[in-house]
Amino acid sequence: MLFNKKKKEEKKAEKERIKLVEQKTLEISEQIESVEKEYLSQKKTLEKDIAVPETEKETQSLFNKFKKGLTKTKHMLMGGLNELSGDEPIDDDYLDDLEERLLASDIGLTTTEKIIKIIDTKLADNDIASQSEAVSTVKTVIHNILDYGDVSLPTAKSGPTVYLFVGVNGVGKTTSIGKIAAHFKQEGKKVLVAAGDTFRAAAIEQLAEWCRRADVDIIAKDINSDPAATMFSATARAVAENYDVLLCDTSGRLHTKKNLMEELSKMQKVIKKNIPDAPHASVLVLDANTGQNAIMQTREFSALIGLDGLIITKLDGTAKGGVVIGIVNEFEIPIYYIGVGEGINDLQPFSARLFADSLFE
Repeated sequence: MLFNKKKKEEKKAEKERIKLVEQKTLEISEQIESVEKEYLSQKKTLEKDIAVPETEKETQSLFNKFKKGLTKTKHMLMGGLNELSGDEPIDDDYLDDLEERLLASDIGLTTTEKIIKIIDTKLADNDIASQSEAVSTVKTVIHNILDYGDVSLPTAKSGPTVYLFVGVNGVGKTTSIGKIAAHFKQEGKKVLVAAGDTFRAAAIEQLAEWCRRADVDIIAKDINSDPAATMFSATARAVAENYDVLLCDTSGRLHTKKNLMEELSKMQKVIKKNIPDAPHASVLVLDANTGQNAIMQTREFSALIGLDGLIITKLDGTAKGGVVIGIVNEFEIPIYYIGVGEGINDLQPFSARLFADSLFE
């Protein structure tokens, strides 16, 4: 009897062991499949982004690029506002509706409250009375938020200018760096790129291909190597070989992962060892499609390392471009570039005036 009981227990334990092994095998298979999917996705993105035509069929003006790229955002924002434009008086229901439409365009709570407060004040002072005047006020406030002057990336007083690019996975950070490298090369600058995203082989390959096409130099170490070591080597070479610009890529890290964010802070300190006043700009790359999450990311990265400016990508494919207005209003840091397409010339220097004009024309 005791023998049979022991046998049953052994069989039960064996079944549980087999079940555990099968479960673990399944988890590993899923992880492998996930990595393979990410790699293939990166490969497709690489092939699409790098495929630049030899000649442009026609050169669009910067304004037309903005206008075309912001079509979906304009439809979301202006479509909602135009429906609220009329000769009727402004009442509480109207203000509630206006607030909802502003929030729907991803301008954000802080900026929406600011706009509604200004309308309330003008209404109390009898400066406006009709719904059309309220909409005109919204347009004016947005213009004023954005119109603080166009800015460009800062440059070092002497020696290499170092830019550190940060952001979460999938925002277009690596591609943006490749396009900026190409722009600097076209200006006649000597450019070096540091492949600090050492956790994804696809990211290193993508950046290396961009550098090859742009004819700029790159420092890239083995996969899973210490990214801080890459930064140290890159800054040392930039100084020794008199580079004009050093562009530093970093791994796409979640702003909610404290240990990864602390590692980013370490990289920033390592850069200063060879170039004490570097980085001359820490730039956060954001995907406009993420809407309000982009504001959260800006807040977290800014608190950790301090941000000098932003790049907003994928504005051409989203109706959430209103987040640009919210970010400029809330953080008062410049947007250096916006992405309004996939071509090499579709990463454009940001113009607050053109952005506003593109929305309201």
